Amino acid sequence: MNPAVVGSTVTLSLSPSVTLTSGNWAVGDTFILTWLGEQQAVFPGYSGRASVNVTTGALTLSSLTVTDSGVYRVLNMIKNLNKQDCGHFPSFTSTEPISNVTLNINQSDLIELQTSGLKCSVSTGSSLTFLWMNGSSVVTAGDRVQLTDGNSTLNIVRVSRYDLGPFRCDVSNPISNGTSDSVNFTVNYGPDDMRLTVNGLNTTSFSVGSNLSMSCLTESSPPAQIRWAFRGNIMNVTGAMLELIHVREVQSGPYSCLAFNNRTNLHSNITTHMIISSKLLVSEAMV
Repeated sequence: MNPAVVGSTVTLSLSPSVTLTSGNWAVGDTFILTWLGEQQAVFPGYSGRASVNVTTGALTLSSLTVTDSGVYRVLNMIKNLNKQDCGHFPSFTSTEPISNVTLNINQSDLIELQTSGLKCSVSTGSSLTFLWMNGSSVVTAGDRVQLTDGNSTLNIVRVSRYDLGPFRCDVSNPISNGTSDSVNFTVNYGPDDMRLTVNGLNTTSFSVGSNLSMSCLTESSPPAQIRWAFRGNIMNVTGAMLELIHVREVQSGPYSCLAFNNRTNLHSNITTHMIISSKLLVSEAMV
């Protein structure tokens, strides 16, 4: 069907062109008007916005609404009052321009693996097509992505730390288009993928008297709270760095980095066994 703008005026002509001095215009089973010679009568619902060219039979319809969409036909009164369809049936889709595209999110602050949804809506508009974007990438349905309600609703199942957005909704129809503002998810995750190094190295053996800097890294949002433990006992140290100055052999043993995310309520830890030895000092002196 050809698109027409809501509120506009269309004229429907017969093809091929004919000369009609009487007939009825209808859309579906609903009559619009009837005419005979110079006289025409408009049916309720079309009064003041429908008229016919009494020579060519062309119908003019103004102040279009969405409900005016359809296939139109003209019926000609011939001998014995039999009704004969004349010509090809014209048709159009009365389309309302899009305005005020809005994006609503049911929950934006999430913990990883939760589910959230986005709903795209318009104040006005008909015959709508919805397209979802994540940054510059088109969002398509998949294992974790569900598009429902004519693609106007986007559900993300088991949200991951990479599903941050920005998400937006592009809406179009044959006569107009519109775009929503962008929204972002806040995805809380971790702590996980922990890594512990000493003086930037992966080695765990050091000589007596060394100065050691233990660094604990973890993937976490928000940043994890870090504490340290030695031989299972909590140390009076917080933060991602543990400094040990002029270490002695008695400081050999297991050192643990303990991470806690107060948003996900998850804990994680990593342990390394340190060896502090005077023998290493002798070996280094002999080199």
